[in-house]
Amino acid sequence: MTETSDKELLQLKNRLCELAEKSYNRGIYTYTPFLSLSQQQVFYAARSELSYAGYGMEGGAPVCERKMIRFGCPENLGYEEAYPIAAIRVQPVMPKFADLLTHRDFLGAVMNLGIERSMIGDIFVQTPDGGPGGVCTSGKESGQYGILFCQESIVPYLLENLRQVKHTSMECRRLEGEIVLQSAEPEKITVTVSSARIDSIIAKIYHISRSQSLALFEGGKIFVNGIATENNSYSLKKEDTVTVRGHGKFIYYGLTGETKKGKERISVGVFG
Repeated sequence: MTETSDKELLQLKNRLCELAEKSYNRGIYTYTPFLSLSQQQVFYAARSELSYAGYGMEGGAPVCERKMIRFGCPENLGYEEAYPIAAIRVQPVMPKFADLLTHRDFLGAVMNLGIERSMIGDIFVQTPDGGPGGVCTSGKESGQYGILFCQESIVPYLLENLRQVKHTSMECRRLEGEIVLQSAEPEKITVTVSSARIDSIIAKIYHISRSQSLALFEGGKIFVNGIATENNSYSLKKEDTVTVRGHGKFIYYGLTGETKKGKERISVGVFG
């Protein structure tokens, strides 16, 4: 980790402490911007110091990885307040002539408007007919329209100014109520592994070697239930959600049986 990133992480921790203290002393909810999985580790490391204020995390939908942290809770403050998160659908004006677009295309269009990355949560690439596309945070999938989560404060600006993604003319509208995402439900599959160790399962699901799997742990690319782990021998528990940066995400459902050779059959739900 570079000196600059160390400084930024320290600044983030200090900011979390300030927000927790402000919430507790003033009796109000306070919020961070959207934080990446790596940034969320700063919170998890300091959670015991911050728990006095009460806290929660939300990204806009259950599958979102980028999340806001909210300090304060109804038990402490005596009232509830919605997270300042909105969802916008960005769709082609003329779908017949629209490009196939990726996560990178949508994110680039937003950033070109001068909006900071921390103002934007997850972006999901979708297709009108439910065909190829679906949940996409890695830039590998493509589709014709996108659903993006953002801070409430920038909704009017996005609705007015996000008019083009790549070479495609776009129109935006705010989504209300429950947000329905294609491929939000994982594909349930059964795989055979030597054990329920996390490195073995990752190698099997993503068709990589155990040594390649180990390199992902050493590189800080593995998150279990949102928390980074370097323990490649960890035995997954039922309903654990595993994010493998650069590859995808899956839910571990548990052991379903054994083969005649003593290997384990496990059930997992793979996203995207």
